[in-house]
Amino acid sequence: MKVKDNETSLQIKVVDGDSDFKVSGWGYRHQQCLILFFCLTTAYSMRACMGVALVAMVNPNINAESLVTNHSLLEMNRNESSLSPLDKNYPSMEEVKAGGFLHSLLLIPPYPKFDWNKKTQDFILSSFFLGYMLLQIPAGQLAHFFGARYLLTGALLINCVMSFCLPWASFYGGWILTSIFRIIQGLSQACVIPGMHTMFGKWTTLEERGRLAGLAYGGQALGTVLGLPITGFIASSPLGWPGIFRFYGILSGIFGGVIWALGANSPAEHPKISMAERKYIEESIGHTGMNKKKLKVPWGSILRSRGLYAIVIAHVGQTWGQLTLYSEVPAYMDKVMGVNIKANGVLTALPFLVMWFSNFFFSWFTDMLIVKKILSVRNTRKLANTLGSIPAAIGLIALAYAPKNIYVVEIILIVICAFKISCHVGFQINHIDISSNFSGTMMSISNFVSNSFGALAPVVAGFILTDVTNAILWRKVFFVSAGLYFFTNLMYVILCTAEKAEWDNPPEDDKDVEDLKEMEPMVTEKNTNVTNGQKN
Repeated sequence: MKVKDNETSLQIKVVDGDSDFKVSGWGYRHQQCLILFFCLTTAYSMRACMGVALVAMVNPNINAESLVTNHSLLEMNRNESSLSPLDKNYPSMEEVKAGGFLHSLLLIPPYPKFDWNKKTQDFILSSFFLGYMLLQIPAGQLAHFFGARYLLTGALLINCVMSFCLPWASFYGGWILTSIFRIIQGLSQACVIPGMHTMFGKWTTLEERGRLAGLAYGGQALGTVLGLPITGFIASSPLGWPGIFRFYGILSGIFGGVIWALGANSPAEHPKISMAERKYIEESIGHTGMNKKKLKVPWGSILRSRGLYAIVIAHVGQTWGQLTLYSEVPAYMDKVMGVNIKANGVLTALPFLVMWFSNFFFSWFTDMLIVKKILSVRNTRKLANTLGSIPAAIGLIALAYAPKNIYVVEIILIVICAFKISCHVGFQINHIDISSNFSGTMMSISNFVSNSFGALAPVVAGFILTDVTNAILWRKVFFVSAGLYFFTNLMYVILCTAEKAEWDNPPEDDKDVEDLKEMEPMVTEKNTNVTNGQKN
């Protein structure tokens, strides 16, 4: 197999050292990305659950106003008819503690309600992202030096413990301990995206990169879609709001165990992968992964990389627009469009479902453009990013002038989300094109910067919206996001590069390639003997 390190030329020959290996067939590289998909789905479901869970945890008299989260606008306990019989009585903490052992562990209803005001609830919600931001850049280093398998396993197991114990933290430690637990969850989940990107750099070949990364990143959309109804269902069941956190704690623990048992940092470390598939992956990405020495991160070269700045700029625009869609649009539908609160939660989830399906199309589409050499890798990334940014910008402008018709608004949101996912095979995997060895480090940088700027989106919206019922003021909010989509995409198109960086592969890899080539005759001879044996 020969691969040219050139974005305009890709030559792959099927490895015939293993008669059972087919490039188009299911392999261990697909298995690894499927594991990452479940990991990300669980992580995003856990993020989405807190806003809904708070509505079930807090005394409904305190929740006079609907709760706006960064993922949804959902009110479950607006009136008594929406409550299950088990939730109609709100025992005090003293009554629960005096109810017996099972009551004190919050294992049986009735469950207590907390008198947390809106400010306290907002702090609990934001505490997760405080932890998430603090560990972004260190997370990339942890993944690089210790391996993504250990990092992701640890992240999910920490989330497992924190989530399972959070009901007790809330009951016995109040909002302060609840916030601390959420900060720890944020710290651990900061490792997920850099860890995934580190694994993509070792497992995804260029001609399959869009489909494999798209498979895993589909968990972002599906996690939100599943998180909303599952959380609401558990909250209204006899398990109550404590059951929400126990469910996600158990789920996180299961997939943490799956990553530990089946995950591998690279093909070289996987115990069951065939030599043919390993050789196909390693030669395609340009290094063997046999070198056990951890590579020193070339910080100077990374920070001078034009491609990194293109990615960071595009990431800022996408994060800002995403927070506008997730936080402000549901509020706009409630305050301006007058949409029923309960229906709003369902309608908000529908675009995410469409996003998940369109993700498969864009992943396949961009890979085919590269494999068939219709476009170079760089121009493919530019096209994918443009398809994800420009329709979203136009959609936000259309939303600003849309009539007060929920069906029109919902169609606009579906179109925005259907195209927006294309950016996953644009800037979001561009890190791997530039550097497969340090893609996790580059992702941690762009994720930190984009979230730092994106955090200003609700602040700017709050500054503009002096009257939340004024449609003209909402237009200004949408214009700001649309303008950022246009500008950041333009800068990405101008600055984008997909050439593999000179500093990605160290000199030590040359010896590893020679070692691997020395193994080829043994593999070929082994398979020839097997074939002859079958013929005889």
